[in-house]
Amino acid sequence: MIDTPNISYKNEDVVVIFSGGLDSTTVLYWAKKFFKNVYAITFDYGQRHKIELEMARKIASKVGVKEHKVFKVDLTQIGASALTDINIEVPKTESEKEIFERGIPITYVPFRNGIFLALAAAYAESKGITNVAGGWNQVDFSGYPDCRKEFLENFEKTLNAGTKIAVEGKPWTIYAPLLNLKKEDIIKLGISLGADYSYSISCYRGSEVPCLSCDSCVLRINAFKRLNLEDPLITRLKREGKLT
Repeated sequence: MIDTPNISYKNEDVVVIFSGGLDSTTVLYWAKKFFKNVYAITFDYGQRHKIELEMARKIASKVGVKEHKVFKVDLTQIGASALTDINIEVPKTESEKEIFERGIPITYVPFRNGIFLALAAAYAESKGITNVAGGWNQVDFSGYPDCRKEFLENFEKTLNAGTKIAVEGKPWTIYAPLLNLKKEDIIKLGISLGADYSYSISCYRGSEVPCLSCDSCVLRINAFKRLNLEDPLITRLKREGKLT
């Protein structure tokens, strides 16, 4: 597994797990700069914040990826998360301190990153690609266990042990360039790469206009504040008359 942001792999292709959120948007721009061809895969998994699918299409088109695949997998059948069960409320968050001090929140979707990685790897293998990248982060996040370095390292080992392409001599690498970055550093990296965040959706509640009170919104708001910048999403929404 590689978590160094600035290494060039211009002779190789990569599949980016792309939600349309701020972190995965940063990784998409990062991959576009450092890899030969970028394939993006977005998951329609029954998420409450389905608006991110529409925005992911806009961003992928703007970035100019080789292919953007929207893969449907219905995780509402599993439920047990506020993101896939509309009967479970998305909790309000007062501060980052609250996020970092509590346990794993109800917005955790059981083994979501494992499911996404497995499907992304199958998609990649079908194209002869053994590089997969994503916006996993173990610093400014909601405590999800499947965002940690140990998880990603072990998943990479699983891919190298259990796929035809690896057995035949082409090993897998999982790239996590944001793994150890604070949210404001992720934004700074994205800005340096020319990332357009105006269509990136982070809010868990499902509206294009952010709620400003879920974990994801709080982390994003505070990061832009620390950089003394207005969130480009907010700027766009104001310009379009969707936010006053």
